Amino acid sequence: MKQYIHIFYFAIAFLTFFSCSKKNKLRNTSFSSSQTQLILAADTSEVMRLFLINNTSDSLLLRKKSIAVKYNPKDKTLQHFTKRLLLTMTKAEGVGIAAPQVGILKNIIWVQRFDKADFPFEVFLNPKIVAYSEKKQPCGEGCLSIPDQKGTTQNRAASIKIDYEKMDGTSHQETVEGFTAVIFQHEIDHLNGILFIDHLEKEYQ
Repeated sequence: MKQYIHIFYFAIAFLTFFSCSKKNKLRNTSFSSSQTQLILAADTSEVMRLFLINNTSDSLLLRKKSIAVKYNPKDKTLQHFTKRLLLTMTKAEGVGIAAPQVGILKNIIWVQRFDKADFPFEVFLNPKIVAYSEKKQPCGEGCLSIPDQKGTTQNRAASIKIDYEKMDGTSHQETVEGFTAVIFQHEIDHLNGILFIDHLEKEYQ
């Protein structure tokens, strides 16, 4: 009798493990089902809808904080998303974009590197600013999520040190200066629900 009980419990444990493993294998992504549906709604040749501050529901999402994305080499959704996000930015003639701007609350940004030869576009996972220079730089800014509005911010750091992960799962730290540093600050602000107009409001109070 005891032998059959042991076999019974082993069978239950095996089925539970197999079921969980199968679910994880099917997902292999850190995106929710609704985010995955939005991302995979079209192929990588189509842009995603930009969320705009003058739309009430869009505005509410743009003010929320994003969460970390877990790198997984098998995450096809992440690869699909970063391609569509890049296309959305370039078609809109932007120099940077953050995932919340297309309705995905994940810590992912694209930045055009004006501090490098040929000004390449680069994607960053979980970027974080770990140090700001005391020196500030005024900079004219606009935003793909705030149409027809520009302004000159005065409190952007001239130099920043950032931590981030790449699409190959490696972690990096580097110092960025000048206009590219402003783009990083602008896009990382988006991940925290902050818009460049918030800086303008503080500066002119």
